[in-house]
Amino acid sequence: MDRLETMRVFVTVAEEEGFAAAARRLAISPPAVTRAVSALEARIGARLLHRTTRTVRLTEAGRQFLVDCKRLLGELEEAEASAAGSHAEPRGQLTVTASMMFGRMFVAPILLDFLARHPRVVARTLLVDRIVDLVEEGIDVAVRIAHLPDSSMNAIRAGSVRRLVCASPRFLAEHGTPRAPAELSKFDAIVFAPSAAAQGWTFTSGQKVQTVSPPTRLIVNTAEVAIAAAVAGRGLTRVLSYQIAPELRRGQLRIVLEDFEPPPLPIHVVHPEGRRANAKVRAFVDYAVERLLSEKSLS
Repeated sequence: MDRLETMRVFVTVAEEEGFAAAARRLAISPPAVTRAVSALEARIGARLLHRTTRTVRLTEAGRQFLVDCKRLLGELEEAEASAAGSHAEPRGQLTVTASMMFGRMFVAPILLDFLARHPRVVARTLLVDRIVDLVEEGIDVAVRIAHLPDSSMNAIRAGSVRRLVCASPRFLAEHGTPRAPAELSKFDAIVFAPSAAAQGWTFTSGQKVQTVSPPTRLIVNTAEVAIAAAVAGRGLTRVLSYQIAPELRRGQLRIVLEDFEPPPLPIHVVHPEGRRANAKVRAFVDYAVERLLSEKSLS
């Protein structure tokens, strides 16, 4: 097995997180997969995978080597496609991750339209409310709502979202409207916290930043539940602007404390292969950024 083939085997093992699964996908025997990875590690002089009886995980060297392998194999595919006259047409499997609600509302429709334009692309989504390690989990593109730390990832800004406190008109009529964050101590709150620990709500006024923890009657781990409870008049909640755009249009919710909103959170389309990403990644990133920037609710 030549170098390129052993690299393909290694990439498949990393993506499938197992030797047997990689063997099935490649239609070769499990011993052949094991020999290929062992030969690759021997040639490089570094361990690429941690192996146990149940799991296969990338080492630090393996994570970096996976990025390089994908880039090199992608460039080879493009060179072959160009020589064949297809000019690097997007093709192959594309894996995209985003948070669950944003993924359902925005990323999935974009991906469906992208697949209609590029029939040789096969897509997989991972919609989860957690930060995904793109390299370790074999992800091509992520759409993230956050200020991103400096990293080797390539990130393109594609809009922003606001952090809004809101309540139903009925709740505000019955309990009054808070005029400043300090007044939140008089109001019941529905807290959306993806993790078990509920955090306070941060507000700004000029250069001043303050965090307030209002009395909490309900803590939920999905924005949909928090929004439904607020619409039902159960209290104030804080969510992202795109999440309540339909309820605001229908008059089911009203925004409060707008003058104290913290700065918006940026939306980024992120991928790990930099400027030399393969055709399917480049095409999807460009298309997703264009579509997200055109969304009025994300600006």
